[in-house]
Amino acid sequence: MTGISARSNLPRSLVLVGLMGAGKSAIGRRLAHRLGLPFVDADQEIERAAGCTVEDIFELYGEPAFRDVERRVIARLLTGPLHVLATGGGAFMDIDTRASIAENGISLWLRADLEVLLARTSRRNNRPLLKRDDPAAVLQKLIDIRYPVYARADIVIDSRDAPLDHTVDIALDAIDLYLAESSAAAAG
Repeated sequence: MTGISARSNLPRSLVLVGLMGAGKSAIGRRLAHRLGLPFVDADQEIERAAGCTVEDIFELYGEPAFRDVERRVIARLLTGPLHVLATGGGAFMDIDTRASIAENGISLWLRADLEVLLARTSRRNNRPLLKRDDPAAVLQKLIDIRYPVYARADIVIDSRDAPLDHTVDIALDAIDLYLAESSAAAAG
């Protein structure tokens, strides 16, 4: 493939979006390594900024307060040096956050089916949205609501039960294709 390559010249930060359990952090770390960029987890940055955990913010102040902090932290991160950013599952749902990502980043949706999400999220007990009701029902509702919005991402790849490096290879090829098409559109 000719032209701009993600492996040598990513023009903007890469922003991973998708539901909890889609693999944003695990795949993001590997993508960052392969791209020679720092990896940043938005939730960790939010916790640093707020001085408490994401779970505590949800419990003490509610989801709207969390989304406000999330919006400001992501906007700040995207105006800094290039990196690979893993966002929380609801970040891309916020219109202002989406606009910030569109202006300063390249969005990549890691799309996963319900079974994959259930298997992955059952391994951790720190998912505030899954503590209230049946996880399968909650995830299905989130899929129904969020997937049409996630589909607005610049790049979409499937996150399956496959070796992570295989998914990273697919992501890098998709990024290269996106950059080539963007470059051709700008030239033409």
